[in-house]
Amino acid sequence: MIKVEDILRAYRHGFFPMADSREGTVSWCQPYQRAVVPLDTFQPSRSLRRVIDERRFTIKIDTAFEQVIRACALPRATEKETWISEEIIEVFIKLHRLGLAHSVESWQNGELAGGLYGLSMGGVFFGESMFFFERDASKVAFAWLVGYLRKKAYLLLDAQIMNPHLERLGAVEIPHEEYMTRLEIALTKKVPFV
Repeated sequence: MIKVEDILRAYRHGFFPMADSREGTVSWCQPYQRAVVPLDTFQPSRSLRRVIDERRFTIKIDTAFEQVIRACALPRATEKETWISEEIIEVFIKLHRLGLAHSVESWQNGELAGGLYGLSMGGVFFGESMFFFERDASKVAFAWLVGYLRKKAYLLLDAQIMNPHLERLGAVEIPHEEYMTRLEIALTKKVPFV
């Protein structure tokens, strides 16, 4: 069973957990290239700005953390399995209760429409996963998160492993050594998430 201390130690050293299935074995990953979102230069796309301006979604923080992580753990339409195992869910729920893991949620007509969750330590937000039930809901939550982290003077938004979706949202890849340097600096900053 993963302990809270295991997670905190791993993230401080550039590792994060991934399971091979819902009930499967958890491995500790440390990619050679790390996906990060540049907080100072991030700009939502024109189409996303239009959606944000329409105010279709209401953004909330930490009102439905377990719902968010469980929605993120559902396999994607093109996949049979998930990398978020029950063991990972349980430890992140503990981290949430300790005020370290957070969810950013998009709500529409009183229903959870999408969102994301991650871990906050020092001046770093480690983005874990996002989901949507309504189109653009997770993207709006993501854009809100970036603006919020910028306002709170966070130094690093870690997106872990690059994929086409993250790339479209503005993530870039940096070498592991550069990531570790940025991480070390960002962890010395004391920034409360809420």
